[in-house]
Amino acid sequence: MTAIEFNNLIQAVAQSLSPAAMNLTRNSDDAKDLVQETMLKALSNKDKFKAGTNLKAWLYTIMRNTFINNYNKITKRSSNIDSADYLKYLNTDENYVTQNKGTSTFVMHDINKAIASLNEEHRTPFMMYYVGYKYLEIADKLKIPIGTVKNRIHIARKELKKVLKVYKQDA
Repeated sequence: MTAIEFNNLIQAVAQSLSPAAMNLTRNSDDAKDLVQETMLKALSNKDKFKAGTNLKAWLYTIMRNTFINNYNKITKRSSNIDSADYLKYLNTDENYVTQNKGTSTFVMHDINKAIASLNEEHRTPFMMYYVGYKYLEIADKLKIPIGTVKNRIHIARKELKKVLKVYKQDA
């Protein structure tokens, strides 16, 4: 396969990658960047593509791996935090909100009230997850199975979504 044929094939398939990229990134600009980076990697590795195989699947694999690698870089960079600093916020009733915007004060008050209304068994894992703990860390600290942690966080999110539905933005 010549380089021109390969480029034509890639351009024909490129638009079909956009919805998958949007599904991965949840942001249109990031999705465009991901598709562009995928195309760049595909063009630079065209010798690794075997003619007669599924080009779209090959490109999707490149895109998915690129997304995962970028995500891992970001989480590795931000995971070096001292968790002791965040523990002090778990059991406090103080409101850590900037008071310079009236609307945000009301919103934060409603959010804090909704969180406070959660059962303790749902609120604690939810807040630990919110401040940055990973599921396994929460399970270890609370001495409960990881499946229970995931379930309790899911239930807390569901309850908060129900209570705070007035703030739902239409997309």
